[in-house]
Amino acid sequence: MPDRTSEQHFETIRGTAALVAYFSTPECNVCKVLRPKVEQMVAAHEGIEFLYIDSARHPDVAGQHVVFAVPTIILFMNGREMRRFSRNLALDDLERSLEHMQP
Repeated sequence: MPDRTSEQHFETIRGTAALVAYFSTPECNVCKVLRPKVEQMVAAHEGIEFLYIDSARHPDVAGQHVVFAVPTIILFMNGREMRRFSRNLALDDLERSLEHMQP
């Protein structure tokens, strides 16, 4: 899969009804373990999309969304941030938030 440009990330965030943006870096070992779990949770909820953003490769996207720690997960509805999870997060809390995002 070719890497997306920063502008493509911005367009996806703005243009998607329900989106989970996962900010990470390749060096983050916790992120590597957590990402598949989060992707699986999102896939179980119809109508919600998952977007991985490499904060090291796209610092402008991370900066625009005030992401300074990884992993950071931001839930967007129609381009607006609805909820944020950063560093230490409970997957149960994320699951409840995903249930509220269902269209």
